Amino acid sequence: MPSRQTLPRPAPGQLKWWVVGTVGILAGVGLAIWFGLSSTLGQPSWQTLGYKVVSDQQVRVDFEVTRPGGRAMTCTIEALARDFAPVGTSTVQVAASAEETTTESAMLRTTSRAVTGQVKTCS
Repeated sequence: MPSRQTLPRPAPGQLKWWVVGTVGILAGVGLAIWFGLSSTLGQPSWQTLGYKVVSDQQVRVDFEVTRPGGRAMTCTIEALARDFAPVGTSTVQVAASAEETTTESAMLRTTSRAVTGQVKTCS
């Protein structure tokens, strides 16, 4: 017959500290989740969907913007050279609409050949 092992019990008087510690840890995790969600909910987000280098002086950037309430936004788009130096920047107005998520496309003029294009920020 296999022997049964019993779990060690806390020393007398120590159980309450284990309970207090466990409750404290759970409260801390709950607060961290709450702070994380409250700082990101209702904030705009954007994603570069793609880019196409049209010529040595132009690049097209396709991107998606999600904004609460479909409000109007301004996005800064940039084109980068091989060494990641900006070679073109443009500000694009995204009109308000009933849709919270919209796909946009922007053409940027560049000072030299770009190797990539991206959305830098939206507000």
